[in-house]
Amino acid sequence: MIETSSFIYQSILNGDHTHQVVGRDFKSDDLQEGQTIWQHLDISDPDALNWLNTKAGIEPLICDALCAEETRPRSLKSSNGLMVVLRGVNLNPGQDSEDMVSIRIWVEKNRVLSVRRRNLVAIHDIVDELEMRQGPCNPAEFLTVLIDKLADRIGDFVNDIDDALSHIEDTLADMNASDFHEKLGPLRRKIAVIRRYMSPQRDALDRLNFIESNILDNQHRQRLREESDRVSRYLEDLDLARERSVVLQEAFMTQMAQEQNNRMYALSIISAIFLPLGFLTGLLGINVGGMPGADNPQAFWVFVLGMIVMVGFQFWILKKLKWL
Repeated sequence: MIETSSFIYQSILNGDHTHQVVGRDFKSDDLQEGQTIWQHLDISDPDALNWLNTKAGIEPLICDALCAEETRPRSLKSSNGLMVVLRGVNLNPGQDSEDMVSIRIWVEKNRVLSVRRRNLVAIHDIVDELEMRQGPCNPAEFLTVLIDKLADRIGDFVNDIDDALSHIEDTLADMNASDFHEKLGPLRRKIAVIRRYMSPQRDALDRLNFIESNILDNQHRQRLREESDRVSRYLEDLDLARERSVVLQEAFMTQMAQEQNNRMYALSIISAIFLPLGFLTGLLGINVGGMPGADNPQAFWVFVLGMIVMVGFQFWILKKLKWL
């Protein structure tokens, strides 16, 4: 599929999984029975934005929603069709995957208008399927297929988070503080950011399922319920991942505290052993008359042997008290 002026894609869905590319001057009135026109725009392009505002034939409220700078997932019904705002995982090079990309869709009986500000892989998946004659046939199927593609990418993202947490759990005992925070910190941020959009996305799908419209039949509503259930499961997985990250944080802090306690314990034992030895050497090191053994050439070795015996006795006492 080629790009046309103002449109990233403009193509006719023939209703039999095939499509044909048309130019920007094509009018919806020229559609034949069973055909649907799909128009995909990048509204960061001034030409496309001008076309949307002046020639798209959409009521101002819907047009403003499609052009909004910041959007949250939602769905609403208008007199002529349905508007759905969704989010997908950001797979653009050099960008954070949790910084989810917005896709805004306006669906009429024989037209699909999708609007983006950043590239979305799910749209390219649909284009590839159209090229292989496996694409959607009508507006309702286009919408459900797009939702399914978005959910697939979100599922992969959630699974990657789960695998990363499992790896941290398996290697926790060998991690130092720097490695632990370097790995867990970004994961917790990803969980928080993606969950911010997942909850309203589930609500948008639930609302879309209950909107009364002749665009969606029972089969498509069933698929929407299934996709809403998938998003709910991903939300539950994210909640579990968040709890696992908290448990990992607590486990690591406990591990660090235990290691610190072990070091302090070892230092205490060493201090306990050398305290009486230090006292004796300090006592016998004073320069006053009358020190025992001062005139005996064997006194030093006798003193060393006495300290060795004392250390052995201390070890025996510590073992008996189960301090070692």
